[in-house]
Amino acid sequence: MAHPSPPAAHDRGRSAPAPLDSAVWDTHPEPLPLSSAPLPAYGTGSLADLLPTLAAGLGVPGTTAAIPELTPADRNCVFLIDGLGWEQLRAHPDEAPFMTSLLAASRGGTGRPITTGYPATTATSLASVGTGLPPGAHGLPGYTVRDPGTGALMNQLRWQPWTPPGAWQPYPTVFELAHRAGVHAAQVSSPTFANTPLTKVALSGGSFHGRLSGEERMDVAAEQLAAADRSLVYTYYAEVDGAGHRFGVDSDTWRGQLMYVDRLVQRLAEQLPPRSALYVTADHGMVDIPFDEQHRIDFDEDWELKAGVALLGGEGRARHVYAVPGAAGDVLTCWREVLGEQFWVASRDEAIEAGWFGPSVDERVHQRLGDVIAAARDDVLLIASEREPRESAMVGNHGSLTPAEQLVPLLEVRS
Repeated sequence: MAHPSPPAAHDRGRSAPAPLDSAVWDTHPEPLPLSSAPLPAYGTGSLADLLPTLAAGLGVPGTTAAIPELTPADRNCVFLIDGLGWEQLRAHPDEAPFMTSLLAASRGGTGRPITTGYPATTATSLASVGTGLPPGAHGLPGYTVRDPGTGALMNQLRWQPWTPPGAWQPYPTVFELAHRAGVHAAQVSSPTFANTPLTKVALSGGSFHGRLSGEERMDVAAEQLAAADRSLVYTYYAEVDGAGHRFGVDSDTWRGQLMYVDRLVQRLAEQLPPRSALYVTADHGMVDIPFDEQHRIDFDEDWELKAGVALLGGEGRARHVYAVPGAAGDVLTCWREVLGEQFWVASRDEAIEAGWFGPSVDERVHQRLGDVIAAARDDVLLIASEREPRESAMVGNHGSLTPAEQLVPLLEVRS
């Protein structure tokens, strides 16, 4: 999507991205070279490219078809299933027979994986979906990041502490652009999300329809699709992610949620009005991390990792590390020595140059990124048991650059 560039953007050349496939993890270099980190497919096949492609097919000015294989439709619906990665879906065909049938259709080009963006976490991904921009531009580059204006950590999912939304993310959403262009735009989600700051900065534009049950959301989404000759509708379901965090992606509870959401997808697909396209996707995948000291490294108990660190942001598999003044170089060296065989550990400038957050990083976003940025490669988690007790107790986790977290489905149904 075309947006005006800020006058001073940190836009650096970068090498070609490594492919997102298992071959990247066949060896364990010491420490992991940053060039081995697979990059999201910004500009060709990431979450940020989906809505601009659909809007361009509807003739919305300022949008570009970045995924050209998606055939334009008059009515478009995106159903985002929180936490349903491509690898997890493929591993559970019996629980998701309808979506699995759409995977089989991928031989004809109608279902495939796309990447989320870094980090692979909900607030970042929803902003990428709604704005059509990578994290370096929309400015929600993590679960928690430092607010340069206050020096405190800000939780971008819960929007705590409160920060003026329009100043934090100033770009219009694709829904806003579509609405201005005369396209019927609507979001159908839980009523609790109607007026949240995250909804405002990521998904606003047109009308919001709050419904409690998944079945109601599917029915209303179909109604909104049919409400005009040109429509762009978004709907959302969260509990696959919740079950994965609490019980893991191989638990009976998670499998039950997958069975339920598969029926929701089929329910919506069977109600599509004529000339419609339904796209099923997700904001990230997930990996289960064992509960032992080998797999869960506790920052709050590790004096080496804590040395010189003023704030610990991000989440267990995608950390932003903010150093005390003058200590950034020493923190980077220490983190590479301690974690370098299991994490890609980069300085802020190295991560920007590598393209982790997109081809450029806006000036206002630059200082939100950690002085040191650590992305997990192995099945390991950097917890903080004292300052993050709830997050440290989760079974399923996400955030990093691995295929299990980055790859999400893009499934298509047309009428």
